[in-house]
Amino acid sequence: MTNVVDLCSNLIRIDSTNTGDLDTSAGERKAAEYVATVLSEAGIEPAVLESAPGRTNLVARIPGRDSSHGALLVHGHLDVVPADASEWSVHPFSGEVKDGYVWGRGAVDMKDFDAMVLATVTGWQAEGYVPPRDIVLAFTADEEAGGDYGAHFLVQRHAELFEGCTEAIGEVGGFSVTVAPDLRLYLIQTAEKGIDWLRLHAAGRPGHGSFVNDDNAVTALCEAVARLGRTEFPVVVTPTVQAFLEHVSEVLGVELDPDPEKAIAKLGPIARIVGATIRNTANPTRLSAGYKDNVIPGKATATIDCRTLPGFADQFQEQLRAVVGDQIEIETVHHQAALETTFDGPLVDAMAAALRAEDAGARPVPYMLSGGTDAKAFATLGMRCFGFSPLQLPADLDFAALFHGIDERVPAEGLEFGVRVLDRLLRSS
Repeated sequence: MTNVVDLCSNLIRIDSTNTGDLDTSAGERKAAEYVATVLSEAGIEPAVLESAPGRTNLVARIPGRDSSHGALLVHGHLDVVPADASEWSVHPFSGEVKDGYVWGRGAVDMKDFDAMVLATVTGWQAEGYVPPRDIVLAFTADEEAGGDYGAHFLVQRHAELFEGCTEAIGEVGGFSVTVAPDLRLYLIQTAEKGIDWLRLHAAGRPGHGSFVNDDNAVTALCEAVARLGRTEFPVVVTPTVQAFLEHVSEVLGVELDPDPEKAIAKLGPIARIVGATIRNTANPTRLSAGYKDNVIPGKATATIDCRTLPGFADQFQEQLRAVVGDQIEIETVHHQAALETTFDGPLVDAMAAALRAEDAGARPVPYMLSGGTDAKAFATLGMRCFGFSPLQLPADLDFAALFHGIDERVPAEGLEFGVRVLDRLLRSS
């Protein structure tokens, strides 16, 4: 079996930065070529699919003993968000191994899981192991910018490669949160919020900056954005959040506050992870207006990153309109629906069993991710999608802060734990 730490480090050294712009992104080609080489050496020949120059995806199928049983998709993305080396204590693309961690951009999002998958399936070659059912592997481009060149391209143009896939696992779940020395919650993602990247457009009367102007587009836009940025949408407890709270209450042996907001606030580091999953959110991220200091522009634009709860997308549009007012135009730039499934079934049982086999203190619980993943694309093919990228983490590690953060790193022992858990899961599911 190829060492998972080496695999992760090697992947991090490949700059696959995705800026969201084809002209400035590094592209995933080199990372995909590396993965293809590792798979090919293990006798697994991937399909290499490029959606645009440098935006490369890989899909491979490992036949199982019973191909009539629904196949399992295991997916991870190869792109990473940008990193400014001047802000880091190590170079973000060094893949340096120190203090028991693998450091660099993508260490937790998500070249760690890519490495775990590669270490697991290549390890089967030496023993000639054949899994119970078909395993389909997908290594995708462009997840960090919505997946149009990655997972969505694959399902729209190459859906046949996923024939028979009934379930899928990918990011972000299966990681531990320590609540006592001998007790760790492992959060398995069964839901994720929807994505709506919107642009707000305000129009007004252009003119000279020295004149009185009561129809200023910049003023109208800023007022709408300020209202929206300060709006706290109503609390909604979805089935996944309710199940999370019930499981946590049972595991901790305490009666949680009936107010879900107060209950989550008492959960320490978990609160940062699940705190945004009890309401719709809308965060202003960009503003654009004007072309000269002394000219009042006739239009102004803002970008809003909105995340919606499963089943509440229509309600959110009504809430949004009520906040920004009728004079602001709302343009949808990118939309992906929320996902939610139940915390039950043979695959969930197998995840829980694999975790407990490697950690006697493991207590698997369902949760909702406030962000989005490639699961949104694969779910359109009818797959039941879960976030399960298993990691046992040090109790004092602020895991949530590492996603897109400075000094992103993953514990080497956590990677090795993840391979053992993933291997157990894929052998038993």
